Amino acid sequence: MVIDTHHHFWKYNPEEYGWINNEMSVIRRNFLPEDLKKVIDENGVDGVISVHARQTIEETKTLLKYAGENEFMKGVVGWLPLADKKFPEILDEFAINKSLKGLRHVVQGEPNPEFILGKAFNNGISSLKNYNLVFDILIYEHQLPNAIRFVDLHPNQQFVLDHIAKPKIRINEIEAWKRNIRELAKRENVVCKISGMVTEADYKCWTTEQLQPYFDVVLDAFGTNRLMFGSDWPVCLVATQYGSWLEMVKNRISKFSTEEQEKILYKNALKYYLLK
Repeated sequence: MVIDTHHHFWKYNPEEYGWINNEMSVIRRNFLPEDLKKVIDENGVDGVISVHARQTIEETKTLLKYAGENEFMKGVVGWLPLADKKFPEILDEFAINKSLKGLRHVVQGEPNPEFILGKAFNNGISSLKNYNLVFDILIYEHQLPNAIRFVDLHPNQQFVLDHIAKPKIRINEIEAWKRNIRELAKRENVVCKISGMVTEADYKCWTTEQLQPYFDVVLDAFGTNRLMFGSDWPVCLVATQYGSWLEMVKNRISKFSTEEQEKILYKNALKYYLLK
């Protein structure tokens, strides 16, 4: 069994998806549930966690609608305005939908390096544990020190780190990221997705050997109890195919026992996202 804990849908338009540059032109099109269903069926994947691609309430509503219509969508990580004064009422409205498993904010795009430590934002985060909702942390590697401080403010909140905190794989930098990842991993309430790595490397020239040291660090730091597989489809398509990435992850974890491999491939997703 395999559960993909990280992918996106979108109806492409250049205004809302301006981050898709010319180098990523292969994903300048629509990616919808029927497209993903075909891909996961071809690759023996049993279910997915769908993560927002736009920071709008409308996006979260759309993902929840899709989840109600597609059995393979096991949960949604949406976006809601965490720092808004009305956030408690907004959260009440959405939390009744059992497909909502967590929230995320694109912290990597915030110009203020202290954003993740802001009072209003953290007040919103403090509400999530009351609804058993996860918070996905999306950051670049240089934001790890503040992310560690952020996590320490919420010892009882479950966190999931997206894309291993986006290290600078393209230029083979690893030391600062490795040091901070190991520090973050000391917090037992943080789980890490093995995802988004190929797109932090050179899309056309990356190698499995180049990725290996980054795999080694997260496998050692988080262990098999706190790692999950994620494809980052369709973004991954700028650098690799869905099946190729899944096979690479399976190869990297093949040294572990069957039980440990199952934890990374689906059991940890069931546990941390409270999937049925």
